[in-house]
Amino acid sequence: MGSRCRVLLCKSSSFVFLIPSFSSTQLGFTKTIANSRAYRMATEASASSSSVTGGDSIKPLDSAVNNGVPSSSSSSSASSAIDFLSLCHQLKTTKRAGWIRRNVKDPESIADHMYRMGLMGLIMADIPGIDRDKCIKMAIVHDIAEAIVGDITPSDGISKAEKSRREQEALDHMCKLLGGDARAKEIGELWMEYEENSTAEAKIVKDFDKVEMILQALEYENDQGKDLNEFFQSTAGKFQTELGKAWAAEIASRRRK
Repeated sequence: MGSRCRVLLCKSSSFVFLIPSFSSTQLGFTKTIANSRAYRMATEASASSSSVTGGDSIKPLDSAVNNGVPSSSSSSSASSAIDFLSLCHQLKTTKRAGWIRRNVKDPESIADHMYRMGLMGLIMADIPGIDRDKCIKMAIVHDIAEAIVGDITPSDGISKAEKSRREQEALDHMCKLLGGDARAKEIGELWMEYEENSTAEAKIVKDFDKVEMILQALEYENDQGKDLNEFFQSTAGKFQTELGKAWAAEIASRRRK
């Protein structure tokens, strides 16, 4: 997303001010002020100014020199973050479609599902060659595009390719909304890694997705007297990791009691 930044450099007897001006459509300021040409200009100007003002040091604009008022760059970053988080609110309010179709009372949201998957990554035992922190992050973002497209299921009659296209488009929009910086890039890469099932971590998180679903199904069966056997049948034999298989087997054993 393109942006323009005009910089006004003002000198008084004791201070140098750097005043950026952003376009109204700017959602994220992707370069920090410390790396910008404008910042270097201000630094050079402050050096010459200090010889006049007795050597008083001039702090960067994003420090306390503004008496606690956020700089334009930090305000822009905060704006992008809150825009992104506000969109993610949809994950908290959108109910998982499979449970709605089975008339489950007060079904879980997408965020509920993602949260417990994150906990799975947190409590899993260390496995050689597996980045546990990456598993936690991937669990948190794996369904994030559903904030825009909703929970698309096979019952919706939408092809796998079309579902992937919609979710990719939504994910790209969310990353741009976040500003397209390193964090946005990380979210995009984690999401794609999960979608492509391309790493050992992705395989574990794919198993978490199924384990969380059947655990939730068991809980609805116990709490609401539902018969949700189809969810167990749909995942049978599809776990890719020893961890996933072990946890699924434990859930199945509790269901038989």
